[in-house]
Amino acid sequence: MSFQVIQLQCSDCKAAYTFSVEEQEAFALKGHNHQPKRCPACREARKSRQSSVSTKNVGNAGYGARQVHQMFAVKCSACGKDTQVPFEPRQDKPVYCFDCYRNVQVKR
Repeated sequence: MSFQVIQLQCSDCKAAYTFSVEEQEAFALKGHNHQPKRCPACREARKSRQSSVSTKNVGNAGYGARQVHQMFAVKCSACGKDTQVPFEPRQDKPVYCFDCYRNVQVKR
């Protein structure tokens, strides 16, 4: 596929910008079949806004993103090993490391 330099208009700031051959090749390698809507400055500003949200996303900010949750340090109730869990433990409930939790689940 042959690419040529294209002049585009940003959908956010309405400024004209150049979509270079190198950028087009990079977009094509990522599987994008469309031209960008935003200029590089507005794309960067949008990424910055999205990454500053209270729950942090890992991966692409859109499709396939997963949230990183706060982790809590605890001792496993079965083996005593230090571990982390994605929930705040309660004093009246046992908390297990991954291996012990798997063993407890199998026994049920």
